[in-house]
Amino acid sequence: MKLGILTGEPWGDYGLVDSGHGRKLERYGAYQFIRPEPQAMWAPASPDWDAHGEFVPAPDDEGGGRWVFHKPTPREGWPLAWEEVRFTAQTTPFRHLGFFPDMAPVWRWMRGQIAGMDAPECMNLFGYTGVGTLALAAAGARMTHVDASKKSVAEGKANAALSRMEDKPIRWMIDDAMKFTAREGRRGRRYDGIILDPPKWGRGPNGEVWKLEEGLPGLIADCRTLLDADSRFLFLTVYAVRMSALAIGELVRQHFADLGGTVECGELTVREEARGLMLPTAIYARWSRD
Repeated sequence: MKLGILTGEPWGDYGLVDSGHGRKLERYGAYQFIRPEPQAMWAPASPDWDAHGEFVPAPDDEGGGRWVFHKPTPREGWPLAWEEVRFTAQTTPFRHLGFFPDMAPVWRWMRGQIAGMDAPECMNLFGYTGVGTLALAAAGARMTHVDASKKSVAEGKANAALSRMEDKPIRWMIDDAMKFTAREGRRGRRYDGIILDPPKWGRGPNGEVWKLEEGLPGLIADCRTLLDADSRFLFLTVYAVRMSALAIGELVRQHFADLGGTVECGELTVREEARGLMLPTAIYARWSRD
């Protein structure tokens, strides 16, 4: 099994400006925000940060935190772009801004895996607001987007409209990821690629409870049944849990050993603009066809 690092570089509408002392300063288009970042244990490059707003954390029983705004900020959101994909950024109650910018190198890698294929079938589990779904759809993939949140799926459809991709072949599914994947296996469905970005904890549309440590092994096993000798990739990311990249790498390697190919695990990072250092944000494991 290979070990690796995937690093997100700054692009026109996003950059990690500076980081340190448990926080990070990021630019999202014309706006800059400060968010908590426990991995930023070093000192920042600059002692003075000019931001439009900051997310101030609090214990979960107090709501988990809140945004404090220092300058006028569009509460309804504002448009951003990555390659052909257009989407809305917005300060959410969950401290992020409606998408995960550290996934940019993943979107690019997946597009490389399906390059040259004729209408590959791909699935995005826990697809959230659909930026990854649209990144693959723009590269010619037929997509199945699965999320338990009606609001997230509606935002995904809105982002498709913003990107002028309403006519792309995308199935927008409001469903529990585990139940949907198991049903797809029983139906005999197959995919050329699967991306999954499961949360630490969550609820399905009918109150199903998701706990990462309990549910992930079975979900990976079900994903394996949807991939075959002609499939190209599976990409798994894990955030905000005490779990090793090696652990999820071994989980994927065990289930995909019979398919050959390559399994890699490691860290997702974002390169800071101020000094070029790499801020770790998540761990990942991926399988790909050689």
